[in-house]
Amino acid sequence: MIAGVHDLALFIAAGLLLNLTPGPDMAYIAARSATGGFRDGAAAVLGITSGCFVHALAAAAGLSAVLATSATAFEIVKWCGAAYLFYAGIRLIAAKRAPNAPAALLVPAAPLRIFREALLINLFNPKVALFFLAFVPQFIAIDAPRKAFAFMLLGALFNFNSLFVNLPVAWLASRAGQRLRATRAAWLSRLTGGLFIVLAARLGALSRD
Repeated sequence: MIAGVHDLALFIAAGLLLNLTPGPDMAYIAARSATGGFRDGAAAVLGITSGCFVHALAAAAGLSAVLATSATAFEIVKWCGAAYLFYAGIRLIAAKRAPNAPAALLVPAAPLRIFREALLINLFNPKVALFFLAFVPQFIAIDAPRKAFAFMLLGALFNFNSLFVNLPVAWLASRAGQRLRATRAAWLSRLTGGLFIVLAARLGALSRD
């Protein structure tokens, strides 16, 4: 047992399976990669990973417990996340194609902007905060002398392992995007935008129970 952590192999395996589960984060990575190439996808991956680090830190500090116990805090974060997902969906639907592009790439966005968008999409998803609060403590010993440190260690490990899922998703989506004709890639962007709007509606309907 390392730093009060137990069943480390099970934690790694469960984390990889959970990272393979489709959701807003993976949808955003795939959309950015397919329409803007691997660079844009990698920027999205780094933004989402950074958001998960913030969630892990907040959970270790006890801040995520506020979302689990305060209906007001949960509703605020939930509706901020739903609004931002809706906004991102509208942007993808309305995005214009870059002129004379060999493939239907969207008008390029700066990597920093993509990073910021991905970060906000992750931060404003209360399900991520509640996930860290519910999942990670199961692998920390009750008598661990430094529970916060063990929590951060597992959170960092989870986020590191997520790169082995999200970066390949970005690469595969970028390769698929290169093979799309202009009209098909434009429809992919609109389809992904529509998916984000559906996810916004689902997040808006989410409850703490």
